[in-house]
Amino acid sequence: MNIIEIIKKKRDGKTLSKTEIEFIIHGYLNNKITDYQMSSFLMAVYFKGLNGEETFHLTDVMLKSGKTVDLSFLKIPKVDKHSTGGVGDKTSLILAPQVASCGIAVPMISGRSLAHTGGTLDKLESIPYFNVNLSIKKYIKALSDIGVAMIGQTTELAPADKKIYSLRDVTATVDNISLITASIMSKKLAEGAEAIVFDVKIGCGANLPQVDLSVKLAKTLISTSKKFGKKAVAVLTDMNEPLGYKIGNWLEVEECLEVMSGKIIDDLCTVNNTLAGAMIYLSGKVKNIDAGIKIAEEKISEGSTLKKFREIVSYQGGDLEYLDDWKNYKRTKKKKIIKSEKNGYISEMNALLIGSASVELGCGRKTKEDKIVPLAGIILNKKCGNLIRKNEKLCELYTDNTESLKSAEILMSEAIKISAKKPKQRKLILDILY
Repeated sequence: MNIIEIIKKKRDGKTLSKTEIEFIIHGYLNNKITDYQMSSFLMAVYFKGLNGEETFHLTDVMLKSGKTVDLSFLKIPKVDKHSTGGVGDKTSLILAPQVASCGIAVPMISGRSLAHTGGTLDKLESIPYFNVNLSIKKYIKALSDIGVAMIGQTTELAPADKKIYSLRDVTATVDNISLITASIMSKKLAEGAEAIVFDVKIGCGANLPQVDLSVKLAKTLISTSKKFGKKAVAVLTDMNEPLGYKIGNWLEVEECLEVMSGKIIDDLCTVNNTLAGAMIYLSGKVKNIDAGIKIAEEKISEGSTLKKFREIVSYQGGDLEYLDDWKNYKRTKKKKIIKSEKNGYISEMNALLIGSASVELGCGRKTKEDKIVPLAGIILNKKCGNLIRKNEKLCELYTDNTESLKSAEILMSEAIKISAKKPKQRKLILDILY
């Protein structure tokens, strides 16, 4: 087969066979197809799309590009959660230990930052020495020993997705339903979960901001899960405004530690506990999500969530002394405080622009080679609906680069709007699909 002809075929909107999809994925994984050829293919898929059968084949080929994990020896429910990507979206760090403390195995394979959205792996790696690159053997042992593991795609599990994922991030091909589905499902099917909760973001900060496309993605993820014999729930959540007050890698770990220590951060806690409740529901331990939410809240208030998180960090090599010292608020060398220029109410905090500002500061990548700055990020001092006075602090920017501060400040000035009238309260949980 000829890669150029396959690219042309998809460019012209024609349907690819399973054999053609196998050819291009295996060819790229084995370095017989170049980055620029795969980029062209991804852009053709972005514009022309894949039908349901093509999406299934792409998922299956990416899944079978590596090993799959058999966790049937674990005689407890095995449930995971995946987010389609957002800004300040840090729930995995809370709900993984939260659900694991309920006697449910949480086999979590996560990704890195994509475009303006953050990545769980980058957040975990802001904890010194935290190892997200466990072998399959160590991954299985972690699940057996402590009931949870938080790792990235290894060379063993879904390696095709790992390679394509980083290319999508820098070629503007992130927000496509078929590519998102194949990427998510190849990881989730490889990791050994029996059931999956999908957090599908909707709003300007989502990878698919349009409501109709996000709903379609949610339905595609559920139907694909069922084709592979997995139980699934999709929770549609708002992503017009960042989740929580802190955006960055270590900053988000810090905020999660605040929540796990008992602090109530309304939007973050609402979304997190709904997702955790859905996971507990899919495990079969409760009859509905509301009952699961109640248990999830108890696991935080009684301290077992924080205890389990520390157990994860210790097991995966993280520096517990650094983690436990979080209240000393580690920050970058450079800092910029942005103050309000007038009185009023915060009427908009555009998550896309704020996410883009965080990338400028060093929280994400513009190229595959870019290095993350663990302490870089943004602290919001207000949220939508809050009253603010002239000269009162709006937000704080952190980075190690002065030029980055200037770029981020411009984006933040566009992102935050102040009006005389208080805006309507946003709905965080838009819908739940089964």
